[in-house]
Amino acid sequence: MTLFIDPPAWPAHGTLFSHLVSDGSLQELRLFARAAGVPDRAFDLDHYDVPAERFDGLVAAGAVAVEGGDLARRLAGSGLRVSGAERNRAKRAALLTRWDGLWADPGLAHKAGEELVNRWREPHRVYHSTLHLAVVLDALDSIAAETRVSERALWRARLALWFHDAVHDGVARQDEERSAALVAELLGPLAGSEVSSADVDEIARLVLVTADHDPAPDDDVGGLVSDADLAVLGGSPAVYTRYTRQVRAEYCDVPDPLFRSGRAQVLRTLLAGALLFRTAPGAARWQHAAETNLRAELALLSA
Repeated sequence: MTLFIDPPAWPAHGTLFSHLVSDGSLQELRLFARAAGVPDRAFDLDHYDVPAERFDGLVAAGAVAVEGGDLARRLAGSGLRVSGAERNRAKRAALLTRWDGLWADPGLAHKAGEELVNRWREPHRVYHSTLHLAVVLDALDSIAAETRVSERALWRARLALWFHDAVHDGVARQDEERSAALVAELLGPLAGSEVSSADVDEIARLVLVTADHDPAPDDDVGGLVSDADLAVLGGSPAVYTRYTRQVRAEYCDVPDPLFRSGRAQVLRTLLAGALLFRTAPGAARWQHAAETNLRAELALLSA
């Protein structure tokens, strides 16, 4: 893998910025940036924004200087690029507009929405980012119309997805439990207006469904939330491969043998269970592709 940087040409914050990218490994990119003292907060979905003063040092550290057009082509060919449309949907303003749209009185819960977006934008995240939030919300919308659940139930499902990875420290189940507890913390004070205590309890329960993605057969709303969260598994091979590279980068400090064995166990567990997708539209859209993607990744890990 090779790292590339373009000349400082992008104005912001009183200086010019370069883009630092990899031609195939987000893990390599993150480890290089950290070793060079570039903070995680400079990462923007598929590249780092670095100020002009860092350009010479990063080239000396091993990044290859190329013109902007060449860098863009290399990023596009890397399989890591996040498209402009995806980027726009993951922007802070776009997500807050989407959050405000869940409320009859947007001002009522706007601060809670800001808190959630700030959490999704935490610099240590690579896969569990604002892009993932936008994707799962879109996935829910794509299957909601084909299910028979009430509008209130769909509202609760959307809120559960907003909260489901709001806490992400990389600790299985504990993250989901803390995310579920955040529901009461942020929405509890609103009880009696647009949200009831029953809503808070149900949204928290739905967040916990994403811990094991095993809703009860009659849990239609839990099935929607689980399916939306797993939709990336049924993406195109290119989308799935980008997802696996994002996950690896998020755990970039885990030694490769340990990561490979742990990841392989996760994949075997997913493949050994019942249907990954519990709603009829979710299974129709994503089950076959997900099984194909999981088996292909497992074969690579086992090679």
